[in-house]
Amino acid sequence: MLDFPPPISTFWSGGTAHREGSPDTRSPVRFLWWMLGQQRGVIAVALAFGILWQLPLTVGPLVFGRAIDQGIVPGDAGATAYWALVMLAITLIAAAFGIALHTIVVRSWLISLYGTTEMVTRKTAQMGHVLPRRSPTGEVLSVASSDSDEFGALTEIIARAGSQLIAFLVVAGIVLSTSLKLGIMLLIAAPILVGVALPFLRPLHGRQATERSRNSELTSMATDIVAGLRILRGIGGERTFGRNYAHQSQRAKDAGVSAGIWQAVIEALGVLFSGVFVVLLTWVGAHEVLAGRLSVGELVSFLGYALFMVTPIRTFFEFAQKATRALVSARKAIAIFEQQPPWRDPDQPTTLDPDAAITDAASGFTARPGELTVVVSADPERSAALADRLGRYLPADTEPVAVELDEGVKGRAARRERAARERRRAELARRDAERSQGPWGVTLGEVDLGAAALADVRSTILVSDTGSQLFAGTLADAVDPHRRLTREQAEEALRVANAEDVYDALPGGWQGLLDERGRGLSGGQRQRVVLARALAADAPITVLVEPTSAVDAHTEARIAERVADLRRGRTTVVTTVSPLWLHHADRVVLLEEGRVVAEGRHEELLESDAAYRGVVARSFDDEDEEVRS
Repeated sequence: MLDFPPPISTFWSGGTAHREGSPDTRSPVRFLWWMLGQQRGVIAVALAFGILWQLPLTVGPLVFGRAIDQGIVPGDAGATAYWALVMLAITLIAAAFGIALHTIVVRSWLISLYGTTEMVTRKTAQMGHVLPRRSPTGEVLSVASSDSDEFGALTEIIARAGSQLIAFLVVAGIVLSTSLKLGIMLLIAAPILVGVALPFLRPLHGRQATERSRNSELTSMATDIVAGLRILRGIGGERTFGRNYAHQSQRAKDAGVSAGIWQAVIEALGVLFSGVFVVLLTWVGAHEVLAGRLSVGELVSFLGYALFMVTPIRTFFEFAQKATRALVSARKAIAIFEQQPPWRDPDQPTTLDPDAAITDAASGFTARPGELTVVVSADPERSAALADRLGRYLPADTEPVAVELDEGVKGRAARRERAARERRRAELARRDAERSQGPWGVTLGEVDLGAAALADVRSTILVSDTGSQLFAGTLADAVDPHRRLTREQAEEALRVANAEDVYDALPGGWQGLLDERGRGLSGGQRQRVVLARALAADAPITVLVEPTSAVDAHTEARIAERVADLRRGRTTVVTTVSPLWLHHADRVVLLEEGRVVAEGRHEELLESDAAYRGVVARSFDDEDEEVRS
């Protein structure tokens, strides 16, 4: 299986999109056509296998009728045995290719499923922190999970429906050559029956869209609850959020039941009209026998073909349903995949000097080269925004735009709402491009960060904030994801972050497994592993946002001292109000309303600046209380 897992060349992370092989996001139909085109070879093989799998149903009734007319009716045992052997050979061939069809269909399904998941992963890596600004997390996860499964179901039904369509046409040809009247009935029956069900597809489409929307909201809610579970427990909010989740879960269930009812209605129509068609065909065929225009064997063949027609007609209904579901999923996938990074590297990027001072024009902040600078602010959001600017990250000041519409929005209102949301997404992209392209407002030496390549900025300035997460994997992967460190260097990073207890607690040490988001660790342990990862990167300029907010005072004191020793001589910025860090700072900067209003040594500011004393006084009290305890 050289094409599984599928090779995906789209959305390589970097400053610009990798256009070669990128999905067609102009419309849901074009997107699905692009996806099917990626597997045209696999689908073609599945179609060929499916045609051979249909042999007993396609020519079996004809062979059975010949056996009756040429062997059973005249009493010719040799002819009967001959046609029995032909039927056996056809059955064995169909059985072999049925197994092969099942294998190739599962293969195509998995390629669609995991290929979509990999595309979502690559798009997320390409967009980085920009994607959550534009698309809800629940919809991103939904495309990678449930919607990718719908694309796999589409590839499966195309191979099956295509082979049965060909079998249907072959049967129609056989019947036409035998009886023109019955052949025409067979040929026009399927389009008529599918046309009868078409009016029911619109309400099915709407209810499936509602189901997707509610499931996406449920996924987002679950993600938020898991991420903030310890905080919820700390404030006693488990019951409130649990009730909200239970309510949304019931709404998602109700939407699924409603969609299932309409799907059952369509399937019931398929069975009903197929049965009516079989009865009608049998009635006409019996009259043809009585009129002497058909033999007994040919009538039996017609009855066999009438029963056969139930399967392709139901498959055509199933195809219509799965295609409808795939179109709903394609609309959501397009909203993710059409997003493009706002960053554009200049034609002639300027190289950054990591040993220069870094200055933020918006706040007036400057971090001198080789110094540990601590930023103090009564409003943590202001200092976090400063860290974002220093690292050339867009601020978290937007609300993502969902694809699925609210319940009850139908017809023209739905079209207007979709158009409005598309405009809002386009406006977000335009604003991001305006912010990220051109001068950034932060200079390293004499060079504005906007004049440098984004990769150069990322390798020079590392920002580790409170949103930094751990991924599932080994402790070694968490601390050294690029496998660049020696064992001694990795151990030193753990020591400085005071995270040796994590190593000791995990069975297997460095190869010990961490759960997603580090769920098996305490909040303080997770924060210290994240800090170890940031320190292990050994970036020329490191910006740490509240790096020890979840640890006790004794641990924080050790970490502050060790980080100051480790980073001595390299530019380091820490945003915190903890006096345990302030004691080790080469320089302290005070922000008010996002502007620098005072700077100097910690002791100097305590004596000379009342505003500074007011900000850090509470931290002094907290430190004394923890020391006494």
